[in-house]
Amino acid sequence: MTIPLSILDLAPIAPGQTARESVAASVALAQTAERHGYTRVWYAEHHNMPTIASSATGILIGHVAGLTSTIRLGAGGVMLPNHSPLTIAEQFGTLAELYPGRIDLGLGRAPGSDQTTARAMRRDPRASDQFPQDVVELQAYLRGESVVPGVQAVPGAGTDVPLYILGSSLFGAQLAARLGLPYAFASHFAPDSLFEAVASYRRDFVPSRQLAAPHVIVGVNVIASDDQADATLQFETTRRARVRGMVARGPAAPDYTDAQIDAFLTTNEGRQIANMMRYSAVGTPDVVRDFLEDFAAATEADELIIAHASRDIADRLRSVELTAGAMNAVTV
Repeated sequence: MTIPLSILDLAPIAPGQTARESVAASVALAQTAERHGYTRVWYAEHHNMPTIASSATGILIGHVAGLTSTIRLGAGGVMLPNHSPLTIAEQFGTLAELYPGRIDLGLGRAPGSDQTTARAMRRDPRASDQFPQDVVELQAYLRGESVVPGVQAVPGAGTDVPLYILGSSLFGAQLAARLGLPYAFASHFAPDSLFEAVASYRRDFVPSRQLAAPHVIVGVNVIASDDQADATLQFETTRRARVRGMVARGPAAPDYTDAQIDAFLTTNEGRQIANMMRYSAVGTPDVVRDFLEDFAAATEADELIIAHASRDIADRLRSVELTAGAMNAVTV
């Protein structure tokens, strides 16, 4: 049986593109994933990032759900310190009532923004310290077993929207294990603690009402193309764009050339940033399949969540198709 494949979509806004065009591309991506047998598509909450259109995650999920039929859709994830558990229970409870059996709720502890943006969102900087308690409170609302006397989520109560803990460190792994929840590791951009975190989660997992045995989802970048040279060129373009976004922030940031970015990538700092994309499958379908099979085996993953990293939407859609065909995802 082929390992299940899912997709992480950041709803990227390409240069010269509008947010509306980005959302339309996300719809096309989910529809393509649905046709080719992917399990789910998740959208990540980021704020104050001009190249990402998934800040209002729940609204985007609802829009895409209305234009698809069967694929699961969810947050990968909602940054819970930015919200009250009750509000998220109501939002995702509403989605679950509208699209029963299709909604996931992945939860992260990071703010999904910088400190200035977090202040603009009126969030307490200590809110992340309450993450474990907030997860428990949120889960209780969705079960209709509120731990806050006299308060219930409407809609939300009784929907039992499945929760997933996201992380890139031991903290998330340990929390997911203790609560008996599925664990998704962000190895597509934070690879360093992958094996230690997954081992910790599997070792300490406690069965729960939601989950009887550990379920590990690992992130990986993929650029699949009919031509190896084209895939390599796409990867180089994507990597430059990511590095440029990290070193040239703000309206007064320099407009670095490709040659300058390539030179920066030879420095220690540049190599550290490039390492964020360590787990990337780049090439023809056979090359991508070999990489993903080896990666899944090494991590003992139960599911792969793929960030199709091509900058152009046509290339992303082709990558989705080729990867599914290579991995026989339609038979999962």
